[in-house]
Amino acid sequence: MNNFTFYSPTYFVFGKDTEKEAGHYVKRFGGSKVLIHYGGGSVVRSGLLDRVKNSLQQESVPFIELGGVQPNPRSGLVYQGIELCRKEGVDFILAVGGGSAIDSAKAIAAGARYEGDFWDFYEGKPVTDALKVGTVLTIAAAGSEGSGDSVITKEEGMLKRGAGGEALRPVFSILNPELTQTLPAYQTAAGATDIMAHVFERYFTNTKEVEITDRLCEAVLLTMIKEVPRVIADPNNYEARANIMWAGMVAHNNLVGVGRDQDWSSHGIEHELSALYDVAHGAGLAVIFPAWMTYVMKHDVNRFAQLAVRVWGCQMNFMNPEETALEGIERLKQFLSSIGMPINFRELGAKEEDIPLMVEKLGLGETGTMGNFVKLTGKDVEQIYRLAL
Repeated sequence: MNNFTFYSPTYFVFGKDTEKEAGHYVKRFGGSKVLIHYGGGSVVRSGLLDRVKNSLQQESVPFIELGGVQPNPRSGLVYQGIELCRKEGVDFILAVGGGSAIDSAKAIAAGARYEGDFWDFYEGKPVTDALKVGTVLTIAAAGSEGSGDSVITKEEGMLKRGAGGEALRPVFSILNPELTQTLPAYQTAAGATDIMAHVFERYFTNTKEVEITDRLCEAVLLTMIKEVPRVIADPNNYEARANIMWAGMVAHNNLVGVGRDQDWSSHGIEHELSALYDVAHGAGLAVIFPAWMTYVMKHDVNRFAQLAVRVWGCQMNFMNPEETALEGIERLKQFLSSIGMPINFRELGAKEEDIPLMVEKLGLGETGTMGNFVKLTGKDVEQIYRLAL
């Protein structure tokens, strides 16, 4: 196990009706003027936005609003939010929604305290200062409610990039599983796939002797395998929703990733799909991850076989562990398909002729690489896209 530091100070408020406490927690964590940042649609129709606003009014906390966040959140709205925060003297951002609203809120929070272009952070500049962010989560997926990470799409060139830093970790997050019960099955499944992908990015490591985090990763995956079909069958299953919602946070606040090298190439490869086609991030990951696994499996066959046995219940073939590893990948594809996820380019709506463009936009050039488990060149990425056809 590698040396590590782990600091996860987010205060979690979990359970039914907890969104009604948003004003209390904004005030508790020092917010004196709030930007409520959200998408629209269901947040407004369901009355959630009104409940959040009422909670702020009850605590006499003034607020302004900025809606319009899209899936795969855009830079244009971030610039609007930064300008609005500066103009109105906002010192706290409350994101109401899923990962897109939270990621956009984090970008605004960083940009409002920065004299340059906020996009600098999405090109590698560390975020060391930001406005405080709180969240009211409506979809279990990105894990942004418990992480210091944010992903934004820049409209100029449709570049999808990530930024991170402890300054972006929410000071509090309200998690009410009831708020996820109205999600369509496809969104639920895409969110679940994203959760599983966050675990896979950490599970496939070259670090030895990380049994505790291996087991934690496997526990999250087993939970998803059990609970996702239950909520697809019965969207109002509160207990299953609750397990999925907490799994989403655990999968990405880095509890399951400490002490080990992590990969993250599949997320980068997928970002080009969702940037180009505006597909759900989880749906893109459902296509990319099995292809990536197939391409890199021989690098550490025993790790893939371990996953197949411990998570998918495969029988270990000690004479031919590669057979076990491949069976595990096939079980993953079958599971994703069973919950309504695409597993190839055709089902996603992606096109073979766009592969060279997506590889180019990754910016690896002739010598650059991505990932850690296996360092991938542009040619490797092209082969992974083709395996996903």
